[in-house]
Amino acid sequence: MIEILGKSPSRFLFFTGKGGVGKTSLASAVSVALADAGLRVLLISTDPASNLDEVLETPLGNDPGAISQVPGLQAMNIDPAAAAQEYRERIVGPYRGVLPDSAVARIEEQLSGACTTEIASFNEFTRLIGDANAVDGYDHIVLDTAPTGHTLRLLDLPAAWNDFIATNETGSSCLGPLSGLAEQKAVYEQAVATLADADQTTLILVARADAGSLAEAGRAGEELRTAGMTRQQLVVNAVFRAADTNDPIATQMQRDAEQALNDLPPSLSHLPCFEIPFHPTGAVGVQRLRNLFQPTSPVESLPTDDEPLPDFRSLSELISEFGDAGHGVIMTMGKGGVGKTTVAIKIALELARSGKPVLLATTDPADHISGQLPDAPANISVQAINPKLETENHVRHVLETTGQNLAPEARALLEEELRSPCIEEIAVFTAFAKLVAVGAARFVVLDTAPTGHTLLLLDTTEAYHREVERNAGNLSAEVRELLPRLRDPEYTKILLVTLPEATPVHETEDLHKDLQRAGITPYTWVINRSLQPVETSDPLLAAKRTDERQYLREVSQSVNSAPVLVPRFV
Repeated sequence: MIEILGKSPSRFLFFTGKGGVGKTSLASAVSVALADAGLRVLLISTDPASNLDEVLETPLGNDPGAISQVPGLQAMNIDPAAAAQEYRERIVGPYRGVLPDSAVARIEEQLSGACTTEIASFNEFTRLIGDANAVDGYDHIVLDTAPTGHTLRLLDLPAAWNDFIATNETGSSCLGPLSGLAEQKAVYEQAVATLADADQTTLILVARADAGSLAEAGRAGEELRTAGMTRQQLVVNAVFRAADTNDPIATQMQRDAEQALNDLPPSLSHLPCFEIPFHPTGAVGVQRLRNLFQPTSPVESLPTDDEPLPDFRSLSELISEFGDAGHGVIMTMGKGGVGKTTVAIKIALELARSGKPVLLATTDPADHISGQLPDAPANISVQAINPKLETENHVRHVLETTGQNLAPEARALLEEELRSPCIEEIAVFTAFAKLVAVGAARFVVLDTAPTGHTLLLLDTTEAYHREVERNAGNLSAEVRELLPRLRDPEYTKILLVTLPEATPVHETEDLHKDLQRAGITPYTWVINRSLQPVETSDPLLAAKRTDERQYLREVSQSVNSAPVLVPRFV
């Protein structure tokens, strides 16, 4: 751990990377190690789908809480829903009892979308970085961030809101009065300055030893370097080394990892690089976090598990069920890094090869699909929602329609509102609605963003649906029909993709419940990258395969129909 941080670690340690690479585990392990060394540490998760509670085995909230097994360590989750509720109440509270109830209700409705949630969460994040009093008393502040695309969007907000506040002349915005945002301007500026100060902040890019993960880390590093975060390090997590060099599966996994590390993207090749060894039973619990930097020999002893497993379907069997309909939306959802993109591509290709027209699309700002299908059949097309392009198109459309006949003063006000960072959310939402509408005529396979970002999008859907009910004439047919289509199990089939591991399974259980509360019933679960069908003599892989079985049984109890099992090697 000392090698990773150096002799004089910076006060702010910022962990980021592709979903599922182990940011939370590494951020937690570093925090535990610093606290064990006698330092006062605050660990903060900014991920809307945080699993920090499970990793530390401690219930956490919006305020710092002590970790009983680690004196000196406190941790907290920035809860988007709680932050948004507090933000709304700060704006709405002064009007209660002053304005009519109907007017207060309208203000609350205007503040019910995902943009409010994102801004409120970011207010908390920037306060903890930009307000010296907020973190006074801590030697180190460790930030466990959301998956890369969402984090990059978050880091764009201070500059965007600063520009908007500086030029806005009306005192209003899509979030209500600007006075509250203007008060945050100094804190935003200080937060950005702190993140860009190499003496204060280290950016730790976390990846796995595979090409896609390292490429994403390279892109994130470049973008964040442009934003001023120049002190960077690369940590490659769970690097596999074969314990049995006669096992063909184990030796192939080692060769794949070595090849990926030899072919580092140019933007990463000059960075200090550190490897964390593969651990077959994960890193949940303080003791395992303390062992994370240690070699994985000897293998942790696991009890023998000879109990039969429940029945599972193959991915091909699932796809054959879809093919009969001829059209519809198939969405892969789940925690970052579980293989949603891989599953979506397999489904889209198999449907296309059976003769069905298919649109394969992604709502993930990080876009892992474009360029991955060089030999795709002619009846499959690929599309990614580009937030910047969608925003430009949205602004142009609004000005050409709503703004066309406005008086100069009214048009100036509209143009000002269209410079708000919230407009990007609206534009992406509209593009998402259009993608779902295509499912009326053909198959649309949607690879969605990591869980937290997707839930924000669905929350926006709910807010827009309520708005449509009040004034259906102002929105397109695609937007009006979006939520009903998502709730229609014949039209939309949601596949919850997970891994046979503790955190992915438990987060998927939470996602399942969240969707049901929104009136959306998932079609089934897909357990990806399982070692169950693999014959291996390597003790590390054998231990990993045994560890999987408890989670396979847990999944079977959460799904009404037989879940899908996808082998790690196919």
